[in-house]
Amino acid sequence: MHGKGTLVKFVAFVGLFLFGQIAYSHSQEGTSLEPWDSTKHKSEKESGGKEKFDAGKLIIEHVTDNHEWHIITLGQTHVTIPLPVILFFDGHLYSFWSNRFNNSSHSYKGFVIPETGADRGKIIRAGTLEPGTNRLPVYDFSITKTVFAVLFSSLLLILIFLSVANTYRSNPGKAPHGLQNMMEPMILFIRDDVAKSSIGEKKYEKYVPYLLTIFFFIFFNNLLGIIPLFPGGANVTGNIAVTGVMAACTLVITTFSANRHYWIDIINTPGVPWWLKFPIPLMPIVEFIGVLTKPFVLMVRLFANMLAGHIVILGFISIIFIFGGMAVVLGYSVSVVSLVFMVFMDLLEILVALIQAYVFTLLSALYFGLAIAEPEHH
Repeated sequence: MHGKGTLVKFVAFVGLFLFGQIAYSHSQEGTSLEPWDSTKHKSEKESGGKEKFDAGKLIIEHVTDNHEWHIITLGQTHVTIPLPVILFFDGHLYSFWSNRFNNSSHSYKGFVIPETGADRGKIIRAGTLEPGTNRLPVYDFSITKTVFAVLFSSLLLILIFLSVANTYRSNPGKAPHGLQNMMEPMILFIRDDVAKSSIGEKKYEKYVPYLLTIFFFIFFNNLLGIIPLFPGGANVTGNIAVTGVMAACTLVITTFSANRHYWIDIINTPGVPWWLKFPIPLMPIVEFIGVLTKPFVLMVRLFANMLAGHIVILGFISIIFIFGGMAVVLGYSVSVVSLVFMVFMDLLEILVALIQAYVFTLLSALYFGLAIAEPEHH
């Protein structure tokens, strides 16, 4: 480890992630940002007046982003933590707590959150719901559930690594112990078996801080997402905005690190017939598409795997209530099987959390290695 210099770079990369994720997450059309209140969570009622459990709605509301953090439901009472809403509209800044939207119209200070339509879950200006209405944009910089989870996990990582760095400084040359003993094998593994072997012994060191950042960021958020209690349970790495920012960071670093040989191979791929390059540059087009698909694959792989894990676990929980709605005895009977499978999936998710962090880090390192590789001279 390189002590203070590596730590400073680590903190800098964490800051880059925070800025990118907050900005990018609010630009996603598919990110649902809805307040949690009793009117939203009433299930459709059957003809007999009995509430019908909607598993799809439950799962979607848990895996998407939200302006409030739902803790627990006690009867008809929803215990939630409101989060700050920060809006910029028509040259003015508006800030208030998200529980202000918990009313029948889901509106406050002239802003509204539609429950249906193309703007469902987004904060827009009231009175602009009709199609064709000329509306001014509402810039949303709110601290949503995902953003809060990113801030919390980043602060936790900084505190952990500051503690480990202080232990190294206060006990130089001594055997690691405590938190240091747990973190050092993973740090050395990323440095020696991922960075050094994929990038090369001469140039790997400057990429180690970034690779350590994304590995521990993904790993910690994967683990926190499995924990059902606050501040865990947020689907951070199952949010395509978050994985997209990390993939974009890898693309930017790869692009600006690439040497002349890397770009020549893309424009004039060796070993390819000339008629695939001229007059129509077919192979260069394919190679440029490949440059963009690599980070796209990084983004989708992590997003899809973590989102699927959350959906499967919530699915096993929903089975209990679905059968319980048919008959109480069925609910109790299936609950044992569902809980066993749910525990199994939770244990499997711990392994998946580590594997997905490793795969994202390894592929990033491989892309860096390919970008700076020098041609072999025979």
